Amino acid sequence: MAQGTVQVTHTGTSRWRRRTGEYASLAAALEAASDGDVLTVSAGTYRENLVIQRAVTLRGPEGSPGSVRIAPSEGVPLTVRASALVQDLHIEGQDSSAPALLVEDGAPELTDIRIVTRSAAGLEVRGGARPTVRRCTVDNPGGIGIAVLDGGGGVYEECEIVAAGQSGVAVRGGAHPRLERCRVHHASGAGLSATGEHTGLEAIGCEVYEVKGTGVQITGRATAHLTDCDVHRTTSDGVTLDTDAVLTLADCRIHDIPENAIDLRSRSVLTLTRSTVRQFGRNGLSVWDPGTRVDANQCEIHDSTGDYPAVWVSDGATAVLESCRVHDVPDALFVLDRGSRADVVDSDLSQVRNTAVSVSDGATAQLDDCRIREAATGAWFRDHGSGGTLANCTVDGVQTGVIVTKGADPTLERCTVDSPAEAGFYVSAGGRGTFHGCRVSGSGGYGFHVIDGCRTTLRKCRTERCARGGFEFSEEGPLVEDCTSDESGGLRAPGAAPQETPAVQTATQTAGLLGSVPAQQAPQAAAPEQPAARASNEVLGELDALVGLDSVKREVRALTDMIEVGRRRQQAGLKAASVRRHLVFTGSPGTGKTTVARLYGEILASLGVLESGHLVEVSRVDLVGEHIGSTAIRTQEAFDRARGGVLFIDEAYALSPEDSGRDFGREAIDTLVKLMEDHREAVVVIVAGYTEEMRRFLSVNPGVASRFSRTITFSDYQPEELLRIVEQQADEHEYRLGTGATEALLKYFTALPKGPAFGNGRTARQTFEAMVERHAGRVAQVGEPSTDDLTLLYPEDLPELV
Repeated sequence: MAQGTVQVTHTGTSRWRRRTGEYASLAAALEAASDGDVLTVSAGTYRENLVIQRAVTLRGPEGSPGSVRIAPSEGVPLTVRASALVQDLHIEGQDSSAPALLVEDGAPELTDIRIVTRSAAGLEVRGGARPTVRRCTVDNPGGIGIAVLDGGGGVYEECEIVAAGQSGVAVRGGAHPRLERCRVHHASGAGLSATGEHTGLEAIGCEVYEVKGTGVQITGRATAHLTDCDVHRTTSDGVTLDTDAVLTLADCRIHDIPENAIDLRSRSVLTLTRSTVRQFGRNGLSVWDPGTRVDANQCEIHDSTGDYPAVWVSDGATAVLESCRVHDVPDALFVLDRGSRADVVDSDLSQVRNTAVSVSDGATAQLDDCRIREAATGAWFRDHGSGGTLANCTVDGVQTGVIVTKGADPTLERCTVDSPAEAGFYVSAGGRGTFHGCRVSGSGGYGFHVIDGCRTTLRKCRTERCARGGFEFSEEGPLVEDCTSDESGGLRAPGAAPQETPAVQTATQTAGLLGSVPAQQAPQAAAPEQPAARASNEVLGELDALVGLDSVKREVRALTDMIEVGRRRQQAGLKAASVRRHLVFTGSPGTGKTTVARLYGEILASLGVLESGHLVEVSRVDLVGEHIGSTAIRTQEAFDRARGGVLFIDEAYALSPEDSGRDFGREAIDTLVKLMEDHREAVVVIVAGYTEEMRRFLSVNPGVASRFSRTITFSDYQPEELLRIVEQQADEHEYRLGTGATEALLKYFTALPKGPAFGNGRTARQTFEAMVERHAGRVAQVGEPSTDDLTLLYPEDLPELV
């Protein structure tokens, strides 16, 4: 029953037809009204389910906003199916399965409406409806704030979602709303959400904050355009795109985000213009998966609050940054995985605590006209297949300018490194690289320091005022053409006579390490003493301390005992049995093969069988060349680097692919067999890989199997052993497993899929790291955490099984 009356002004085409009537209920007034009529509702509470089907005006009394309450006990309080004008109403819904205000058709105007409800949606717009909604507020802790569905649209100006139990604004099913100067906060789902093909969302001058979830979420082929918007203070990512989503952000600000500020996956595309990303806990910008792409222009990413790279590009994704600034972050740009690419043009990367640009796992980065300042490392190309180009870039105020390691092969053209604390350019561990027209000045160490980088090429490079020397090569091999230095030494390879014209400092033999480059030795100075080798018992003790691997430990001990007894028999003048020391390691990744190979080398050195026992790890890419004859040279070089130690060939079966054709891997095998025979006392060779593949490998060349004394099989870790690895990691990092965590971990490792990608010990360590991250997210919400809060890991910290 209505608690007031409804005054209706009926308006015709002529003034004399105007008349006024009063009705006891809203339903009766709406039934009597015609298009153009004005229904002025007296203050009161109306327990009616209203349906507007004509182009009328429905409003509360002037000067008393909110005095008219539409509050039925169930169902939809107000449904609009016409181009009506509704203003100054207070709507309350009680039905959790229905919206409080439903707009199904027409182009109505809804002004100064307040919706307080616990409904499925506060305001729902669907079908062909195109409302104009102004200055409306929605308080709906039970469901969605505003839902625009099934082709609906409309304009929403200066509206506010003050609470939502789910998304603040949800758009799907081909809907296309436009939001202007709206505020969405205290939602328990995404602040703004758009999903589904042909679905679109446009927001101008809006603010999303205090959201228990993601600020903006665009998925499933939806598109969105945000201009001059703020997204901040979320509990999850700031902006997420997934599954072919397309988003444009212009003049926006994303900040105070505990997770990723912006995260893109699954072929999504983001265009980011004149926008700022700051104060984020993980990545400022993370881009994943093939086909996923971000184009950022005139943007700034800065002030990270976590320990993650500001820009992360992986799994085949692409990022383009033009005229951008990235500063005050742990790492600026990480590009990972084959197919991933980052193009950076005319941008500044500064005040970086670790590495400004890191390229690994076969990824590519191209930087043009960029400036890198105040970083530990300017750029680091880390491993095989990783590369790209740095052109016309400057690196200033860093520890090390550019590092190239493990077969990475970038091209650097006309780049300058000023005042590095250590090396300007550093190549080691089989790194390659082509340096053309590059310059180093004011280095606290060497200008160009090449250790184990014999395939490096330097052309027309120049060094000036380098404290320890302009060019330092630890071995012959780097190609140097037309390079100059301001020092007095002439250009020559190790051991060659100096030239008369000053060009490059004398290259000397060195075993320098990054961060601890030895001082250049004066001409008659004695070589530094090598650290004393550990006793075999000490190394065997470290082997015994490894989790699992019982059969491996027995095999290594038996082999060690044979060698030790043979050595003692020789000392006693007796014949010693010949022991072939070369080994085959078979098993899955992450089972400790490399670790055991390193310890085996140390054991042999402690027994006097090898000179140093060092480990040189190579794979197919290090041994097999691109043309006839180059493979033998590469294999010889790898063998020479391992003299006195262990040559560990990982995934050795890749040298003999099943469909080899004219593959040069056979040449590497033949060369290796001959070297093992000719220098049997100088190097121990260990070949490793999957069990079945290694059996095929040993059958390829008749001389291969005879060169190896035995095969040692590394079994997969059992759940109990994976648990022990996690316990060791926890102890090392001062964490403890709380109540139920041990049992949960056992169940987790038992249920974990053991497919080809399973990483064994690596998986255990990654699981621990994931638990620590989830623990941090949980404890960060505790005001004053206790020691137990800070150290105990519980079952809920375990990652979800994928």
